[in-house]
Amino acid sequence: MGHPEVTTNRKSDKELAFLQDLFIAPDWGERFSELIDEHVKLPKEGEALYVAAGTGGHAMSLHERAGEKLELFCVDENPECTELARAKAIASNEKITFSTAPLDNLDLEDNRFGLVIANASLVSRHRVRKVFSEIVRVAAPGATLALTLPTASSFGEFFSIYWEALHNCGLIDHESDVEQLITELPTVSDIEQLAEDEGLIEVESFTRIEEFDFESGEQFLSSPLVAEFLMHDWLALVPEDKRAGLFSEISRLINEERHEAEFALSVKATIVVGQKAHSH
Repeated sequence: MGHPEVTTNRKSDKELAFLQDLFIAPDWGERFSELIDEHVKLPKEGEALYVAAGTGGHAMSLHERAGEKLELFCVDENPECTELARAKAIASNEKITFSTAPLDNLDLEDNRFGLVIANASLVSRHRVRKVFSEIVRVAAPGATLALTLPTASSFGEFFSIYWEALHNCGLIDHESDVEQLITELPTVSDIEQLAEDEGLIEVESFTRIEEFDFESGEQFLSSPLVAEFLMHDWLALVPEDKRAGLFSEISRLINEERHEAEFALSVKATIVVGQKAHSH
């Protein structure tokens, strides 16, 4: 049959770090990094913070651009990503500090950094608000803050197939899960509002539609991006013993729908940028 394996066991931190370095950063990560490169002005000196820096590739290119006088601190939740990033920085002589901490509970003092960048592209939706509060807390008054994430109407092609697959597999109780996944994605104005609620001024956002193409349903389901990073949130409420049948059906529907063309997963990649107000 050749159906993709349904993995219920998460890979180890080390495996996830390698997958992130080899597959996620150069493709998925790149789309969000480009938004940062385009819309964030780097200070020439002082301290900057990069939250969810992954295996450090983009942080290093930013540091190279800004020059030695900018001290860059990077945080990621996966200690193995931090290790890989450190090794790269040593190899290329970039003086960057990498550490591991929960993104929504940074072990850093208030009002410290002149620039804070956070990549929330793979952060669970329900954590985004808390991550945002944290980056505002550690930013110095007058600092620039930038957050990237997928916004509403991302993944639409998959969600409609997912809904149909649940329906066809008799998992009617779970159809509302898909509606929840769709409505959980914040709109661009939700994110701007969040920034304003956190006291940011001069808030702006920029969005690009990005497409990720897959040659078949099998390739879609077994790609590291989907299998290891996106699917865990998407499948969270489906009982494990029902997943194999569901995967086969998703795969079949994708293959049926793409009519010999590639299946495109489209993502509304968004960056919101603002300044932390000087205290009243």
